[in-house]
Amino acid sequence: MTIFEELKARGLLAQLTDEEEIKELINHGKATFYIGFDPTADSLHVGHFMALCLMKRLQMAGNKPIALIGGGTGMVGDPSGRTDMRTMMTVEQIQHNCDCFKKQMSRFIDFSEGKALMVNNADWLMDLNYVELLREVGAHFSVNRMLTAECYKQRMEKGLSFLEFNYMIMQSYDFYELFQKYGCNMQFGGDDQWSNMLGGTELIRRKLGKDAYAMTITLLLNSEGKKMGKTQKGAVWLDPNKTSPFEFYQYWRNVADADVLKCIRMLTFLSLEEIDRMDAWEGSQLNQAKEVLAYELTKLVHGEEEANKAQEGARALFSTGNAAEMPTAELREEDFAEGKIDLISVLVKSGLVSSRSEGRRAIEQGGVSLEGEKETDIKKEYEKSYFSDGIVIKRGKKNFRKVVVK
Repeated sequence: MTIFEELKARGLLAQLTDEEEIKELINHGKATFYIGFDPTADSLHVGHFMALCLMKRLQMAGNKPIALIGGGTGMVGDPSGRTDMRTMMTVEQIQHNCDCFKKQMSRFIDFSEGKALMVNNADWLMDLNYVELLREVGAHFSVNRMLTAECYKQRMEKGLSFLEFNYMIMQSYDFYELFQKYGCNMQFGGDDQWSNMLGGTELIRRKLGKDAYAMTITLLLNSEGKKMGKTQKGAVWLDPNKTSPFEFYQYWRNVADADVLKCIRMLTFLSLEEIDRMDAWEGSQLNQAKEVLAYELTKLVHGEEEANKAQEGARALFSTGNAAEMPTAELREEDFAEGKIDLISVLVKSGLVSSRSEGRRAIEQGGVSLEGEKETDIKKEYEKSYFSDGIVIKRGKKNFRKVVVK
């Protein structure tokens, strides 16, 4: 299987241009490609995982990644996928964040001997002459066409500033500069960046001719990748000082049943043959799949030793050997109606509430979580298989029960 076929099989590619040329480049290690990262924090988070894993896969196939830090565009609000403008940062803040990013990216990407680059678009954007930009770049953009882009349409109702309006031109210019300076012939980005990326491709071809190599590919499920970075506590960071390896492991251990195999396919480096065998897993086997996912990703970010510690800690938390620390509640066959039980009944049977009305209030007030995920639906029901390996239900900050089926 070629690298292009693998990317498609893992569900990573959605839209692309010039498919045959892209295949030729990446399958033969001829691609120099970039992915952009906004330096809005001093740590990457799990929403960046898809991009980082993609860069690693392509580098392993002989291609050259460029991590483009948006130090220049970070000075301007990006409207893509947002309804408000981003906070502008100082040059010092941006540089600090860039330094933090490179350290974390080095877990995924080999920057030695020029095998990968990290560049900052502030190097060319901050010194641009406005009139020169209008003449050399602005002349190639149609305002009517720009306004049809989804990233702008979302902002039109509340107001789109001229500052933000220029973002597409700046991002397009990034690709042009990377092509000129580093031979970058391919760009990857999320679905919300598609219009901006096409602008870059078009700019290169207009200024340098149709024979100029400039490809675009978007990542599938970028919006879902961003969702991955959020939990009820906020962002899940790659920095162990912000999110501990154990918390990081638990985040992935608690993904939804419907998402676990998709995440394994897209984010881990297990073989597709091994993952294909997991496709038939169901019930309690999905908990095993979640352990695989959590371990592989924790090892990738924090190393094998920390992954082993996190896995051992998580298993100890759920083991019956810790019953003294975490009381266990048993559900019986008669507790299930047609194979299901509602959340309020689980609270009552576990002893965390004394009545159904108390259970309803606890859920509505946001004080109930299962497997680390807050649950606010008082009508939520669970199948018996959900409790096969035991689940942890929590009310408030200190009241836990491990719930199992006898």
